[in-house]
Amino acid sequence: MMEYIDLSYEIENNMAVYPGDEEVSIEFTKKYDNDGYTYSVLKSGMHVGTHIDSPMHLTDSSKYISEYPLENFIGEGVIIDVRGKELITLEKEYEDLLNEKEIVILFTGYEKYYGTNDYYENHPIISEELVDLFIEKKIRMVGFDMPSPDKYPFNIHKKLLNNRIFILENLCNLERLVGGEDFKVIAFPLKIKGEGSMVRAVAIK
Repeated sequence: MMEYIDLSYEIENNMAVYPGDEEVSIEFTKKYDNDGYTYSVLKSGMHVGTHIDSPMHLTDSSKYISEYPLENFIGEGVIIDVRGKELITLEKEYEDLLNEKEIVILFTGYEKYYGTNDYYENHPIISEELVDLFIEKKIRMVGFDMPSPDKYPFNIHKKLLNNRIFILENLCNLERLVGGEDFKVIAFPLKIKGEGSMVRAVAIK
């Protein structure tokens, strides 16, 4: 029997957002008791909660996320446990781990800081050498339980996106993927003309 693991944060009012980004607002403008139906309006940036960055976010690409084939956002996954590392570097064993995989998940353990200053200011960063391996192995997407793979001037972001490796940020429940079982990741973006999108990321074991 397949197991479905939700890797996504809930979108809600007053949820944590990246420093400087707009707050999320969900307003119920019609309510069943008064209006006979319920209707809500969402005001949000595309980079809140669990979301995908596409090349348009930090490169000169003019291609909207809605224009990419769906196969970019589904594939065989592998999780790498990098808890305790400030710099996530290339390790020799990663080369074999990534064989025949399409989506890499980095488990940093930073979910426990979600919504705090530590989460946004002190998260680990990914090394260029590890990104080179992702490029060599033709990885489609890399995801992690932190808000970013790097910090200003966002060179890792740019290197990933320039090589059309999508970035899946703010994952949760990654501890449930540890243990060596095979799993598939699905993280379809909205069909929206934008540079990124909120997603409902799911792992299937």
